[in-house]
Amino acid sequence: MSAFPTNLFTGQRIAVLGLGRNGLAAARALGAMGARVQAWDDTLDKAPVPAPAGVEFAPFADLSGFDALVMSPGIPHTLPAPHPVAAMARAAGVPIVSDAEFLFRAVRRAGSRARFVGVTGTNGKSTTTVLLAHLLHHAGIPAIAGGNLGPAALSLPLLPDNGIYVLEMSSYMLERLDSLHFDAACLLNLTPDHLDRHGDMAGYTRAKLHVFDRQGAGDLAVLGDTVPDCAHLATGLRSRGIDVKVVGGDADAPDMWVRDGMLRDGAGVIADLAHAPSLPGTHNAENAATATAIALWLGCPRDMIDTALASFDGLAHRQKTIGTIDGIRFIDDSKATNADAAARAMACHDRMIWIAGGIAKAAGIADLAPLFGRVAHAFLIGRDAPELARTLQAHNVAHTIVGTMEHAVPAALAAARAQGVPVVLLSPACASFDQFTGFEARGLRFAELVATLDTP
Repeated sequence: MSAFPTNLFTGQRIAVLGLGRNGLAAARALGAMGARVQAWDDTLDKAPVPAPAGVEFAPFADLSGFDALVMSPGIPHTLPAPHPVAAMARAAGVPIVSDAEFLFRAVRRAGSRARFVGVTGTNGKSTTTVLLAHLLHHAGIPAIAGGNLGPAALSLPLLPDNGIYVLEMSSYMLERLDSLHFDAACLLNLTPDHLDRHGDMAGYTRAKLHVFDRQGAGDLAVLGDTVPDCAHLATGLRSRGIDVKVVGGDADAPDMWVRDGMLRDGAGVIADLAHAPSLPGTHNAENAATATAIALWLGCPRDMIDTALASFDGLAHRQKTIGTIDGIRFIDDSKATNADAAARAMACHDRMIWIAGGIAKAAGIADLAPLFGRVAHAFLIGRDAPELARTLQAHNVAHTIVGTMEHAVPAALAAARAQGVPVVLLSPACASFDQFTGFEARGLRFAELVATLDTP
């Protein structure tokens, strides 16, 4: 791994809108690679900070003469309404691209033939991304994970020819690609999410399918067997000469599956998932199958997969046990920002105290009704706690609106002790931005509060 040359984008003028984790890294990296960068974020009006070398902080009045606009993923360029700077770019004919697109351009301009893997799907992206990088590291293959889960794409170093970038790709990022070619790409699953940004499920699906856009002969596409119209999609990809594997977390997937806890393919058993406690549940079996299929294709020895899966420590904020008090496990699943993700965690526990709430997605938590019988008591936080409470009330689930994490955590411990419940699960089924800067901050606050709980 090494730094990128400083002249890769000399002569280019690039606009960067949004200076969060992705945007600031993009502005800094592009400036360091020789581009003339103008960047802006509305927060700079209230809290000015020094600009990195090669970067000018200034609001945009006209994008004529710019070569590209890099917008942070959370800023819309079409629906529900385009940001004014995005509209300005369109009017000036300036392409709007992802930071991942510029990473690919930089790697190729630097002369590296490092390969790229794109990981997408509604749920399981982060676990699969980090797990795949872990498998590659275990095999001694230079690899680094980043993208949507962090670190930002343009904060990653230059890898050698045998290196592999494993990028988690959100639907927002996938809509803003131009030349990025994924040697291997996967679509784990598809359930309704981000419909405000994509209009409807068809629009969301189209965005996700961009991960396969520039693939062809010699590339790999992995599909989760629950993806709608999976067989039709696989046929279409194979018609382009792409090697397609359809995998799943149960016994029905055609190319790689799990039966009796054993990860298998047509050649036999690959790994015993009982050896991998950080990968509980059918959904994690799907993640393990996907990561393994790609790892084998990339050259990982088959006989090291079992040991590598067993040594995986799990992903922060995804079913991570962060403390035990009186035999009660506190589990941080803050990354579950929709009901489908929460269902995957809830299904792993027979009885739980549940902490949920925040900004609910369009369908709320109604789809979790089959799992409500596992909830001894729910403590609800955030903006849409009343909406969640109405759903729980309709299903006779004991619940309390507590408003904040500060109230929820001690109340959850008290309830778990009183009722003899072995698990307190933070799996919010909602976005976090009403009270936190992101799911990471929400999970960290949960852990901080658990650490302060009094024990007898």
